[in-house]
Amino acid sequence: MTIKIALIQLRVVDSKEKNLKNATDLIRISKKEKEANVVVLPECFNGPYTVDSLKTVAETIPGGPTSRALSNAARDYGVYVVGGSIVESVGDQLYNTSTVWGPEGDLLATYRKVHLCDSSLSGKTTVPETKLFAAGSDFATFTVGETKIGLGICWDMRFPEFAAAYRTLGCDLLIYPAVCDVPTGEQHWELLAKARALDNQAFVAFCSPARDTHAKLIPYGHSLVVDPWGTVIQRATEFQEIVVADLVLKELTQVRHRIPVFEQKRADLYELKVKSS
Repeated sequence: MTIKIALIQLRVVDSKEKNLKNATDLIRISKKEKEANVVVLPECFNGPYTVDSLKTVAETIPGGPTSRALSNAARDYGVYVVGGSIVESVGDQLYNTSTVWGPEGDLLATYRKVHLCDSSLSGKTTVPETKLFAAGSDFATFTVGETKIGLGICWDMRFPEFAAAYRTLGCDLLIYPAVCDVPTGEQHWELLAKARALDNQAFVAFCSPARDTHAKLIPYGHSLVVDPWGTVIQRATEFQEIVVADLVLKELTQVRHRIPVFEQKRADLYELKVKSS
């Protein structure tokens, strides 16, 4: 089996309405022209990554306008949509939340960002996430055919135990919508994607917004897909574009047979305990 995944490196503007229309148009192109069966949007794709904007675009899931737009697009074009992330409003709390929509428009999974980020390699913290958001406390998975897929958001990519937990849960693909600044991206973006893929002998996809040099946090761009050998098989530039990759799932069996590290772990010395799923 092969999964054709499309990463939509969306240019985020001040208007939620325009962002949703752009996202819907690019989902259509990903399916109708690129023939993808899984489409991924970036982190916080429906508004700029600033405290004021994130509070303004906050909405409920699944009743809000972004959820309705993603559900309709998934149903209209018959495709799985990983809705990047949006700011979810629950009572007096906000979460950075990713949703997954099936080809019939149904909500398949909801993931609230577990690891919140207050760090910036550039020396400035644009959004102090621990002050703005509540942290999630659960893993989230969904399946395409027989392939189990795990979700993270941006800062989650820095925690190898988190990715390993998904591998323990049987995931063969890890998807991380993300907003990463340029200095951090230049040093760590590709390295982290390769590390998570090699660690877990899984496919890994990072999806970024397009670069906007006028934004308070300038996104790195360069959305990419890495195979279980640690090879980058597709990579975007910094501009708005759709990156499409074929995930040949038989490669998972090949790499795990030739490099059988999961069979060689020393459970008598150490182990990973997954506390929720």
